Amino acid sequence: MIESPQGYIVATECQKATWQNGYRRKFEESAGWSRWGSTTAKGSVFLAATGPQGPWHIAIDHAGVAAELGLTQSALPGPGLARYSFPTLTKLYDALSRVYALAVTLPDGPLEAFVAEIASLPRNTEAERLVVQRVGQNIFRDRLLTYWGGRCPLTGITEPALLRASHIKPWADCETDADRLNVHNGLLLSALWDAAFDKGLATFNDDGNPVLSKRLEPATCAFLNHGVVARLPLNDQHRLWLSWHRDHVFDKP
Repeated sequence: MIESPQGYIVATECQKATWQNGYRRKFEESAGWSRWGSTTAKGSVFLAATGPQGPWHIAIDHAGVAAELGLTQSALPGPGLARYSFPTLTKLYDALSRVYALAVTLPDGPLEAFVAEIASLPRNTEAERLVVQRVGQNIFRDRLLTYWGGRCPLTGITEPALLRASHIKPWADCETDADRLNVHNGLLLSALWDAAFDKGLATFNDDGNPVLSKRLEPATCAFLNHGVVARLPLNDQHRLWLSWHRDHVFDKP
């Protein structure tokens, strides 16, 4: 049973959780669910609790986030498209952090940021077009860092200087800015794996496991594989882009 209306402790904890995870615009409370929005992330989140000790509940109305969040949905009735329950505030915070990371990147958050930032930039000369391209690539990197939680999912490396925003289908080969800024057309890889991926010496199968070119020496393959700690967590949109990479970039002698 949801505490309705929210008491002081529940209301305070909901505000702390949302403010620390990107949602700082408070809307109305209804049936014990407080609604929160963000100036940078799409959609709203709704927070509630059974009582001051929990369990804690989140509802979301962003279809893309619901599809990618990967958490077991709760049967609890309430607002939004999907609801989730958590026994502790720590679990609630972890979920909210991931919800925000997805909501700020899906489906067209990077594209909208790019369009707004280049609106007043000239594009008449090659130098000016390169400036516009760098703006887009910087936004793409920033959103990929957010989407992947600042971590190369393949190697576990978190040092920003050693991470690369890897386009699956390269910027120059994309037909539209929407494709260039699509976070599903990107992987956050360590510098070494990015180089191998970019040169077509490595790719990934639909299960997220790395596939290395037969042109690589066995010692090189062993070195690359030694640093792998997990397979890539892919969804169907990643798989579509990777299919293009395997067909057009990967070196298959």
